[in-house]
Amino acid sequence: MLKLITVGLGLLLLSGCASYGVIDNAELGNAPPAEPYSVKALAGRKGSGDIALTLAFSGGGTRAAALSYGVLEELRDTTVMIDGQPRRLLDEVDNISSVSGGSFTSAYYGLYGEQIFEDYKNVFLTRNVEGELVHGLFNPLRWFSDKGRTEMAVELYEKQVFHGATFADMQKAGGPLIVINASDLGYGVRFSFVQEYFDLLCSDLSSFPVARAVAASSAVPILFNPVVVKDYHNCNKMGETGWAALYNNRETSNPALAEIINGLKTYADKDNRQYAHFVDGGITDNLGLRAIYAVNQLSGGPQAYVRSMGIKMPRYVAVISVNASTDPEPEMDKTNKQPSLAETINSMSNVQIHLYNNATIDLIQKSLTQWSQLVSTPEWPVKPYFAKLGFVDFEQPEQRHFFNAIPTSFSLSEEQVDKLIEAGHELLRNNPDYQRLLADLGGAVAPGVAAH
Repeated sequence: MLKLITVGLGLLLLSGCASYGVIDNAELGNAPPAEPYSVKALAGRKGSGDIALTLAFSGGGTRAAALSYGVLEELRDTTVMIDGQPRRLLDEVDNISSVSGGSFTSAYYGLYGEQIFEDYKNVFLTRNVEGELVHGLFNPLRWFSDKGRTEMAVELYEKQVFHGATFADMQKAGGPLIVINASDLGYGVRFSFVQEYFDLLCSDLSSFPVARAVAASSAVPILFNPVVVKDYHNCNKMGETGWAALYNNRETSNPALAEIINGLKTYADKDNRQYAHFVDGGITDNLGLRAIYAVNQLSGGPQAYVRSMGIKMPRYVAVISVNASTDPEPEMDKTNKQPSLAETINSMSNVQIHLYNNATIDLIQKSLTQWSQLVSTPEWPVKPYFAKLGFVDFEQPEQRHFFNAIPTSFSLSEEQVDKLIEAGHELLRNNPDYQRLLADLGGAVAPGVAAH
């Protein structure tokens, strides 16, 4: 990834010309979309209702994409009993929230469903995406283009992975709600590609390309230009309806919620915020978990969420966090030689990511327990489960060393991809909270698939 950044910087210096973001988001008229890709429209569409199951896929390039794919396979291979009937646990997934590399897997599953188990490995996981991007960067025709390097990535993802699909296609696919997350470079706002957020832009998400959303979610600053969207004016008196109305008329002493509200309010300043610039979602939340918190809180809390969405109160509330972040051993401490620029940047990034990850996990863990208590009654107790998966869970040092040494790249060997997929299976299957959930649901791994 650092080599890519170096190449990008070199070509940027060579070009010496300004680039402009391609605007591809349509204005929202007075009439809302007939079938919006929204939290409310898709709430509870996928699962049975007895269990509310949410997955969160972290950033980390192909490493994150492969690990999260392994988790999907494990859920596919696991059967639970719902209302006395066997069901695959994968069919109980209601939502997937993702950032950066994890967004490729979530978006592909959201669009193509079971097809992911047939071709995703060849389409993306073992593909040398990084090499194709570098090759494109060296194309002289692009050195003086005013479209920017991100457009090259969007074109590649469109052609090779998502084939022109929009969020309307995601809606028609009938799968779980896929929440792709990016970071607003100007204000540090975490932004989710669902209609509730696009309402703040007075824009219609349904016609927006999925490839462009994934490109935004994974657009590493410096290497890639931001994905730019237009913040339109005067649609349906925004600020009086939806989430905007909730937070405009709400006082809160909750610092985390206040931060979300203050950030989203900036989109109402149409004169100064004529555009928004979206980059890698891992900057504002590398785990993809804070979108889950935001949706719940912006809806008014767990009770208001269930009531406003018109869904059945679940007996079990489970969140599975797939964390592909690594903790490699620093080489700088083996010598008195001053660390390189690359080593310094890596170390600074790792420290910030791990500290913020820990704060995010603590927030979600406490919130999940609190939410379950708020909606529980003596007659209908709601049980929470929070399965945190990460390479730190491997007991064998050699296993941890192998996975921590896999770079944040979009070009991994087939061996690395296969071992990451296997790790997804193993980490989920051995997680204590996941095992507790399976015991409560009478679940079991399907015969013949326990070993991979």
